Amino acid sequence: MMKIAMSAAASGLLRALNAHASVPRDRILLTHLRSVDWQSLTFVGERHEISLRIAGPNADAIVGRLTKGLEDADFAVPGHIVADIALVRAPNRTADGSVELTIEALTIAE
Repeated sequence: MMKIAMSAAASGLLRALNAHASVPRDRILLTHLRSVDWQSLTFVGERHEISLRIAGPNADAIVGRLTKGLEDADFAVPGHIVADIALVRAPNRTADGSVELTIEALTIAE
C-alpha cells in the first residue's frame, strides 16, 4: 500500500467522509488528493480536492450515501471546521463497474 502525505485536516476530512457514507474505510479508495493553504483576513485553512473511487458490489448505494446531504452535513474534523464542501465531478461509472467522483472542501483551523 502506498502512503500519501497529507495534512491533519485532509486526513480528518477523509475519515469524516467515510463515516458519512457508513461503510468500512477500504470501500472508498482515494485516487487523488490536493490540499493548498488558504486564508482570508480573519481565517486560515486549506482547500482540498479529493477524487475517490468506489469499487465492488453496491458501489452505487455507497455513492448515494456519500453524496446525500453532503453540502449540509456536519463533519467532525478535530481542530478544523468544514466551512464548505461540494461534489464537483458527478459520479462516473468506469469500465470495471467502479464509480469515480470528486469532492472539493474548505477547512478552517479552529
